[in-house]
Amino acid sequence: MTEATNRPAMPDRLSVDPRSPHHIAAVFEHEIGIRLNDKERFDVEEYCISEGWVKVPAGKTRDRKGNPMMIKLKGRVEAFYR
Repeated sequence: MTEATNRPAMPDRLSVDPRSPHHIAAVFEHEIGIRLNDKERFDVEEYCISEGWVKVPAGKTRDRKGNPMMIKLKGRVEAFYR
């Protein structure tokens, strides 16, 4: 029970990329999960709960800097600690 009290609140917007201003390292110290339209997704790179979207990689395609190309999927987003 003390572990749940030490967890930071889930932010409205979160990114896996450490260069992003929406990256919060304290959240990634714990295992998190993302649901889009009641289906759990394991490939989410960034999400926004209030706007209702997640960004996932578009296969193996890369941009000119070597980062994966992203697709924005819209729907009901839920973020939770496992």
